[in-house]
Amino acid sequence: MQPRNMSMSGVVDLAAVKAAGEAKAKAEQARAEAARQGGSAAVPPSALVIDVDEAGFERDILQRSAEVPVVIDFWAEWCEPCKQLGPLLERLAVEYNGRFLLAKIDVDANQMLMQQFGIQGIPAVFAVVAGQALPLFQGAAPEQQIRETLDQLIQVAEERFGLTGIAVDADASAPGAADAPVPAGPYDALLEAAVTALDSGDLAGAVQAYKNVLADDPGHPEAKLGLAQAELLRRVQGMDVQQVRKDAAEKPADVTAQIAAADLDLVGGHVEDAFGRLVEAVRVTAGEDRNAVRVRLLELFEVVGAEDPRVTAARGALARVLF
Repeated sequence: MQPRNMSMSGVVDLAAVKAAGEAKAKAEQARAEAARQGGSAAVPPSALVIDVDEAGFERDILQRSAEVPVVIDFWAEWCEPCKQLGPLLERLAVEYNGRFLLAKIDVDANQMLMQQFGIQGIPAVFAVVAGQALPLFQGAAPEQQIRETLDQLIQVAEERFGLTGIAVDADASAPGAADAPVPAGPYDALLEAAVTALDSGDLAGAVQAYKNVLADDPGHPEAKLGLAQAELLRRVQGMDVQQVRKDAAEKPADVTAQIAAADLDLVGGHVEDAFGRLVEAVRVTAGEDRNAVRVRLLELFEVVGAEDPRVTAARGALARVLF
């Protein structure tokens, strides 16, 4: 069976697969704290392929899907096509260098997950993006078609959910790598200049300093976070708070009013209010207006941080109103 053209219209809400219990909340809080302290460390290439069972499904797939698309390979030891497809997917996971994570599930040992996904035959390949599942293809398939499907998945994950993957340390397993000294980053001066500008109230200067870093290193996590925060502060600077609140209350369909109010919500620490306001605006709008709200919501996700459980919840809500 050939890979189907990927369509987000078939997204299934996986909230019912596993209840979001206390263990998940604690894990997300720990990850959010780690993010505030400098973000997740780069992983070795060997960590891009993981074996997952029912007990680890929520932690290893649902939670990880908030930061990187997770491709699931349902397989079994007796399945001959699985023996062809599995190694190919593992090689591609390493080649794509953190743009997706490959999770392998043995259906014989995890019958509940097989039933939950409605799998009729293996190998079967699914993806989970921001807590939402979609089928990719069933059966062995040519490498080129699999690559095209993965490319579409990565594009959807980035454009619709703001997921850019995880950092990979290619030298992590090299002998002596753990003992090697960590060189000073080439952007220290620019980042320090940005912080100084923020402290002095020079928001335009801070924005430019962070952009200078990102021009050379588009994925730099500290610069991305700093830019999102500086741009938010610059947007609300000089706002007439009472007027913004009045406009938002009186004009629920006014995209500009709702976006401005969401910025104020976030600056004021009302994170869930900001996210909820924009998710609702996405639900009731279309076309360019909807896209403008969606883009601003993704920008606010950057301000709070992808590991924050409130971002994870909002991504799921966004997916439900979009699809």
